[in-house]
Amino acid sequence: MNDTTDPRFTVLGGRPGKIVAVHLSYGSRADQRGRRPAAPSYFFKPSSSLAASGSEIVRPAGTELLAFEGEIALVIGEPARWVTPDAAWSHVASVTAANDFGLYDLRANDKGSNVRSKGGDGYTPLGPALFDAHEVDPTALRLRTWVNGDLVQDDSTAGLIFSLAQIVADLSQHFTLETGDVILTGTPAGSSVVVPGDVVEVQVDAGALSTGRLRTTVTQGAQSFDAAIGSLPAVDDTQRTEAWGSAEAAGLSPAAPALSPALRDKISRVPVAALSGQLRKRGLNDVTIDGVRPLTPGSRFVGTARTLRFVPHREDLFASHGGGQNAQKRAFDAVGEGEVIVIEARGETGSGTLGDILAIRAHARGAAAIVTDGGVRDAEAVAAVGIPVFTAGAHPAVLGRRHVPWETDVAVGCGGTTVEPGDILVGDGDGVIVIPPGIAEEVVDAALAQEAEDAWIAEQVASGHPIEGLFPMNAEWRARYESERNA
Repeated sequence: MNDTTDPRFTVLGGRPGKIVAVHLSYGSRADQRGRRPAAPSYFFKPSSSLAASGSEIVRPAGTELLAFEGEIALVIGEPARWVTPDAAWSHVASVTAANDFGLYDLRANDKGSNVRSKGGDGYTPLGPALFDAHEVDPTALRLRTWVNGDLVQDDSTAGLIFSLAQIVADLSQHFTLETGDVILTGTPAGSSVVVPGDVVEVQVDAGALSTGRLRTTVTQGAQSFDAAIGSLPAVDDTQRTEAWGSAEAAGLSPAAPALSPALRDKISRVPVAALSGQLRKRGLNDVTIDGVRPLTPGSRFVGTARTLRFVPHREDLFASHGGGQNAQKRAFDAVGEGEVIVIEARGETGSGTLGDILAIRAHARGAAAIVTDGGVRDAEAVAAVGIPVFTAGAHPAVLGRRHVPWETDVAVGCGGTTVEPGDILVGDGDGVIVIPPGIAEEVVDAALAQEAEDAWIAEQVASGHPIEGLFPMNAEWRARYESERNA
């Protein structure tokens, strides 16, 4: 079968030389993901991933996160090299509908390149018809996607962060866009997971012109991946959230509300020792992360937990989970402003759990601190980064000597206590403590009141009064304190 008769390439009239896809281009999708890129970025898809309208896409055995992405596809006419945005659209011959399917189960080891997660057979349906790009306004194209007849995506190129012309011009700076090349221009909000039996349809309209509905049916595959050949599918709650579009859609607990600026400010005025006392009064004794000390004396932080778990080293598991965009790298790439990366390393200090590059990444993303009950490599360089780091010690060895990076955003055990994502952590020279978010306001208000009382007692002792009856205060001293406080 030649390229002109192969049904995969019917709508294009032949096999394209290359397929280039945009990572993130719609404002609605960027808002959903919580990040807005300053410039477009791209990945390639093989031409063997193309499929015609009416085709089936197979979800491989052992996977769960096959997600659709309705997109507008551009087909290049006149070759483009170093073209300006003003001239770029004249090099686009046709417009059609596309579905940039992706299997999030396979993103871990090659996230960014998307070779396996988006390169599978049938993962790029196009069609069913083209319309002439020269007859339409590229800023007014409408894109819609339906799943089982329900409209799930509805956006237009007016919502793009980067215009279609900019995308073409930018790509032409780096290589020649040749006749027949295809550009997938990104997906808006609404992309989510589909399962066997689902039917996904995508349509692009420009006034009276339309591609018609590009139809793809999801089926279940029977063949599994072979661990002896390559890495197996792997998912965690982060991948589930991104694939489904939100934690709620994925059936996960919603993220804990952010620590309010007012509460953060109050907590920052209270030492860990005072918070510990108030938590103990409420029956919470096992809330300290034991055995960790600041790399830089005088460090203090307040933030919410973002967790990372290591399991004991095993050669085969490190081979499958230690490379590429592993859990450790994902945690440092995903940490948000004001969050604390909390690492479960089982108290094993025989290798580092982070080094200076990861500390720089966390600092650049605005993280409040890093807490690990394992070791830190390049300790002096890490300390110089400027982010508070609390650790069980320094060690020169790399991660694989003792640990396998396993998963993120789960409950972890760090320094003898349990930390859940969203827990509030506070650290100072006395150590690190965990505050359940639901009682944080109550605890900090009580701690501030106790701090004021203790400061008054210290003044009395400094002026020569004996401790007996004053610390703790008896009824007489208590009455005097209340009287002066309310004066």
